[in-house]
Amino acid sequence: MRATTTACIFLPLAVLLSGGCSNSGQGEVLRQEQPALKGITLAESVSTTVPESLEVVGSVRARTSAVVSSRIAGTVSLFKVREGDRVKKGELLARINATESLAGLAQAEAATDEAQQGVDEARTRKKLADATFLRYTKLYDEQAVTRQEFDIKQAERDLASQGVVRAEARLKQLQASGRSASAVADYTKIVAPISGVVTAKPIDLGSTLFPGQPLLTIEDDGSYQLDLAIPQSLGGKVVSGTHVTVTIDGGGSSYSARIAEVVPAADPVSRTFIAKVNLSGTGLRSGSFGRALIDMGSGVTGILAPKQAIFERGALTAVWVVDADRIARMRLIKPGRALGDKIEIVSGLSAGEKVIIAGGEKVSDGSKIEPNNSN
Repeated sequence: MRATTTACIFLPLAVLLSGGCSNSGQGEVLRQEQPALKGITLAESVSTTVPESLEVVGSVRARTSAVVSSRIAGTVSLFKVREGDRVKKGELLARINATESLAGLAQAEAATDEAQQGVDEARTRKKLADATFLRYTKLYDEQAVTRQEFDIKQAERDLASQGVVRAEARLKQLQASGRSASAVADYTKIVAPISGVVTAKPIDLGSTLFPGQPLLTIEDDGSYQLDLAIPQSLGGKVVSGTHVTVTIDGGGSSYSARIAEVVPAADPVSRTFIAKVNLSGTGLRSGSFGRALIDMGSGVTGILAPKQAIFERGALTAVWVVDADRIARMRLIKPGRALGDKIEIVSGLSAGEKVIIAGGEKVSDGSKIEPNNSN
């Protein structure tokens, strides 16, 4: 009975082992018979001299902007604009209710009117004094009046002339005060100093204002610049006219430009100085993040691959590399700068290796490749 039981145990094991070997062989045969993928285009990575450059970052800002502030104390009684509104130079934007300023203007106007009346009265007195003195001069020549009476009329004429001078001086003083009061009253009207777009409005209708408090910011959206933070160690290499390649986040493209201005003073905290690059194009916004590759004027040897060959898998960047047996393997790489239609490969790829630039969506690791453009 024991011998019979043992034989029964070994027999199923032999059958299972035999079946396992048979299935593995069939899988190997199927893998070897897998057809090659067609419609694949290859390109070769190349080793070449690429310009040495430095990547720096910066922020976009308007070349012309104006922060409109209140010059007097009061409350906002009218606000005609919002963020994003386009305004023209001289356009009324807001109005401030400043009772004290308006009262001062009314007081100055009343004082000016009173001074004008004083001038008129002084001139009338002078006219009378001149006529009286003229008559007394004739009478004195005829010896019809005494010398004392003549001197009195002459003194009255001189005093009348001085009265006119004093009245006119007083009028000029009050007129100047009136112009000052009128200017202060004009401060209640907030007008646009430049044409552009309202980008900030920290004050609302009914808010209380103090002198110097900002009401809104206007930017000329027709001219922008990129302010780049340049390391202080490169102060002698980055100058006006230096070539840069600019990329603005969200812009979707890069373009060539030149540094227009370099600020000579460095920031003592960050140890950087500002280089300004004039920007052109549409869709730019103040405060946007930008990058620039600065041409350092020298070259280094690098590996370049077509942009079409590079793809991303999650957080990884890779290419499909096809070996001598025409087997595709996914290769992780570290990309560098974009140079035209090619990308500098910092690591992960050697010169002369063939990469897939079209049809890669059909490829999986280990696929057999029959490329369109290879013998």
